[in-house]
Amino acid sequence: MKEIAQVILLVLSAIIIVLVLMQSSKSTDVNNIMSGGTSDLFKNRKERGSELVISRLTLILGLAFVVICLVLSFI
Repeated sequence: MKEIAQVILLVLSAIIIVLVLMQSSKSTDVNNIMSGGTSDLFKNRKERGSELVISRLTLILGLAFVVICLVLSFI
């Protein structure tokens, strides 16, 4: 059981890394904050389409990662 959970944890971590790298860059927002540009800072930007799917999938897999880590710590 413990070995199976460790393999699942390894696979989840690899998938999460790929999903995070696929997400769109938010570095322009950080640059605007540092340089004082507020043109896009307070705009209401919603994720749509594939960005929304990737974001939600990252959240779900991240929560699964935490749960499996907690389960492994108590086994």
